[in-house]
Amino acid sequence: MILCRVSGSVVSTQKNPTLLEHKLLIVQPIDTAGNHIGKDIIAVDTADAGVGDTVLIIQEGAGAQQLLKRKDIPVHTVIVAVVDGIDLPSQ
Repeated sequence: MILCRVSGSVVSTQKNPTLLEHKLLIVQPIDTAGNHIGKDIIAVDTADAGVGDTVLIIQEGAGAQQLLKRKDIPVHTVIVAVVDGIDLPSQ
């Protein structure tokens, strides 16, 4: 799983029919301090996330198919959780 922050959404008037019922969001990987550490990624939202939310994503085709309960869906990245908080031991 990868920790990310939702930075926007994707609106598409035409897309693969298997994606019609799914919201697409733009997420950017972050470290535990909230600093951006990677490139933007488009992910299917299964956790009802919104812009500004910290989320966990998976990047695995088979895992995405299991979560979406479809083997014919062309998805690699899925938002699986909205993070309420991060608790790290002090160093």
